[in-house]
Amino acid sequence: MDTFLLIGLFILVFVGLPVGLGLIIYFVPRKLGYPKISKYLTIVYSLSILIVILFSIFQDQLFTRNDAKKLVEEQSFLLSDKFELESNESISAIGDYYHTFTLKISEQDKSKNISQIRNSTNFKKLGEPTVDFQSVSIDRYYGPKQIQNYETESGYVREYFETNGQGYSPTFRRITIEKKGNTLIFEDIDE
Repeated sequence: MDTFLLIGLFILVFVGLPVGLGLIIYFVPRKLGYPKISKYLTIVYSLSILIVILFSIFQDQLFTRNDAKKLVEEQSFLLSDKFELESNESISAIGDYYHTFTLKISEQDKSKNISQIRNSTNFKKLGEPTVDFQSVSIDRYYGPKQIQNYETESGYVREYFETNGQGYSPTFRRITIEKKGNTLIFEDIDE
């Protein structure tokens, strides 16, 4: 029974509300004696809704190398040489969002960023314990920004965790530079 209620609520919010608002935009100016304004407002509203829907559907295809570079550089990694965007994928559900992309970077950028991880003050070598930022034992709503750098069997990792206040998902980002090959993997996980 709760499932049907939830589905009904989603239909109401995501279909009923936009359609109802569109009808109000159309009929109110029309009843006030402005049929041309009514028509133009309805067209603008419909195009706005269409753009939002299309952007949501084609979000992964519209993701560019500059977007990837910006997200990587927010974690203090520099990409000074040319790189390729090999893959990009985002998945969203109610309350969850997962975005990952893979870059093919140069050998110089790889070694420079691995050195940055290895030379950080909190670097953990292979086998040393690390903090699980997605664990429920961490305060997910309040607390300082945390960054950890560590080595795994397959690569070097920098994790970034920042709380965003009560009721908001924390920002959790992980960048992995693989030991074999020149691959950088970015993950943004909001749960």
